[in-house]
Amino acid sequence: MIKKQLKLILVSTPIGYLGSGKGGGVELTIVSLIKGLISLGHKIILIAPKGSKLPFESELLEIRLIDGVDQPSWQHQDRKDPVLIPSKSVLPNLWEEVIDIANKSDAVINFAYDWLPLWLTKTQSIKIFHLISMGAESIVMKETISEISELFPFRLAFHTKRQSKDYSLKTDPIIVGNGFDTDDYLFNEMENGPLGWAGRIAPEKGLEDAVKVANDLGEKLLVWGLIEDKEYASKIENTFTNEIVEWKGFLPTNKFQEQLGRCRALINTPKWNEAYGNVIVEAMACGVPVIAYDLGGPGELIEDGFNGFLVKPNDIEGLIKATKSISEIKRKNCRAWFEKKATSKVFAERVENWLHKGLNKKISADLQD
Repeated sequence: MIKKQLKLILVSTPIGYLGSGKGGGVELTIVSLIKGLISLGHKIILIAPKGSKLPFESELLEIRLIDGVDQPSWQHQDRKDPVLIPSKSVLPNLWEEVIDIANKSDAVINFAYDWLPLWLTKTQSIKIFHLISMGAESIVMKETISEISELFPFRLAFHTKRQSKDYSLKTDPIIVGNGFDTDDYLFNEMENGPLGWAGRIAPEKGLEDAVKVANDLGEKLLVWGLIEDKEYASKIENTFTNEIVEWKGFLPTNKFQEQLGRCRALINTPKWNEAYGNVIVEAMACGVPVIAYDLGGPGELIEDGFNGFLVKPNDIEGLIKATKSISEIKRKNCRAWFEKKATSKVFAERVENWLHKGLNKKISADLQD
């Protein structure tokens, strides 16, 4: 049965414009989902901070750019902090635009991990759906999401079950995973390349643990990502006498995947509860096995011994042992996992199912099957 075409408003992260790297994995999620939803025939209006760009165009896509000051991320605040909205913030400006045009849409999808869109769900007649992008990094956010779960259980979705367990939900969580465009990632058969690490350069990402592995093995570690915390990056450089780290910067997907695909392994070392793990899937899309801490989302993405290895959090010796054994993982397994579970089409279909059921006030516990 062909599902109804939806007219959707997607509201981007207020932490930075799309393409800045400030929004981390949320930026890639938004781009991938838009492409997937368009492939299913849905009409999209993207409302995003000024400067945002998408790598494609479509007759089904309209972009509205909104000026304003970036919103601070909850990742860099204390769990007990109050809600902060800066003067001339882009966040309320984005949602003023949504309210102005909401009558032209069937539903709104919010990607901001912030209080204001959740509060608007209670106070506006707009059908706002929320794809929650992080674990419970804030007490006020945890309380608000719990309240929305009770009032509008069909309007919340999560990337992984582990992420959803951070919250006090009133019903079984809706899990939609994530997805990436198969055309953007080329399979690379090369097995003897360097070690890699990717993510925002910030303490919660645990880069220093991956550097310790490379140092122990006497190798360089290629590092991709926006240097968000310069003091943290300098500390890592100064800790090791040899030039272990090769900084590659924040790259567009086409250049990133080309370089990443040459690695023999990606090391993923989060110190916090990752909601998903975008770089893990990007690596596997290129055929690169992943060694990751069994913490949060990565524990649901990696099938130990099939597409990578899971290691206990903070276990450096475990990382080293797994890295030495990475040749046991067949690179074709990684690509096969990606094509089955994490393409933009698969992701968009899950989100489509979530929206249709939510609009019909039904809930599905098996959206990810």
